[in-house]
Amino acid sequence: MTEYQLEDIGFDSFILIKDGNYLLRSDAALEITKDLSGLWFLCRVFKVLPTGFRDYFYRLLARNRYRIFGKKETCMLPTPELKSKFLT
Repeated sequence: MTEYQLEDIGFDSFILIKDGNYLLRSDAALEITKDLSGLWFLCRVFKVLPTGFRDYFYRLLARNRYRIFGKKETCMLPTPELKSKFLT
């Protein structure tokens, strides 16, 4: 992560590296909605809000995600194709 100067970003941060650039928190989440099927594209309307405002609600959602969406007993094992998308 040193090439992006992200040393001070915590391990619990959501970071998307795409096309040589990085996006954090709500910016990363909104960028990912471009690639999802279904009605996720509707979330892009939040892009008009200031980043600090969006990130506040992003953190609130992240803290309460298990209460809102539930928690699984087992983790998904990534396929080799999916593994190639993560930094190691």
